[in-house]
Amino acid sequence: MNLKSMSDQVGLLVKRLRQEVPDCLATGVVDMATGMLLAFDTTDNHPSEVMDLLAGATLDLFQGRTVVMIEDVFKERRGVTSSEHYFEEILVNSAHLTHLFVRSNTGGDDIVAVVVCPKSVNIGMLLASTRRVMKPAR
Repeated sequence: MNLKSMSDQVGLLVKRLRQEVPDCLATGVVDMATGMLLAFDTTDNHPSEVMDLLAGATLDLFQGRTVVMIEDVFKERRGVTSSEHYFEEILVNSAHLTHLFVRSNTGGDDIVAVVVCPKSVNIGMLLASTRRVMKPAR
């Protein structure tokens, strides 16, 4: 995939998540190979340091040393021999927000979409809407 088409796809993904996920306050896409935030859209202004920290935190959530060790143990115990990552989604609730992290690793691209909603969001709708948008990227 060339860089322009990847950039276009990431931009479209961020736009669709903001439009189609109910109560979505912010969304972003993190490249797991580089740990960089590729794109984001938010209803609020955030300092660039916060956005950079989001990318690093996302990388730690999915590829931190202990997480990778847990994935390896699970795959070994279940006889999984592929190199695909075991954890695909992580849901984090903070005091006022719900953060959904969804991994897509198809076509050689290893990205994570981050969706942020108020904590009052219907979790089932959040998951269903995000999965529907991510399906072509999965």
